[in-house]
Amino acid sequence: MGIKSFQGARKQQQGTLEATAFKVSDYMSRDLITFRPEQSVEEVIQTLIKNRISGGPVVNGNNELVGVISEGDCLKQISESRYYNMPMEQHTVENRMAKNVETIDGNMNVFDAANKFLESKIRRFPIVENGKLVGQISQKDILKAAIELKGQNWK
Repeated sequence: MGIKSFQGARKQQQGTLEATAFKVSDYMSRDLITFRPEQSVEEVIQTLIKNRISGGPVVNGNNELVGVISEGDCLKQISESRYYNMPMEQHTVENRMAKNVETIDGNMNVFDAANKFLESKIRRFPIVENGKLVGQISQKDILKAAIELKGQNWK
């Protein structure tokens, strides 16, 4: 009669995973805290503290990515304001944000994304589709994907 298996039918193992099956878009955050170019740096600082985040994308009225602002950008503002004895209220996100923002394609597989993180030393990448901000992938998101995939047969 033979031995019965309780695992059910298995697909033929290929040895490695289909890399495209594990896309960045499957693991990215879609519910983002964003900033506007006309916001004050002080507002950004309050939002960063309140939400325990270290930065975020800057979008215009059409939800198009125009920059990224980080804790470091805010710290520069504080330092310069104190040094030059200037009030902070008049400084906007647009004056402090990084404008040349590197993005990641949502269709990239998580293994290639991991390499991109290692090469760039960046902690998070925005994902843009058709010019609009649709999400963000962080190093932590990639780590979560790796743990989830650990049960798979990847080498």
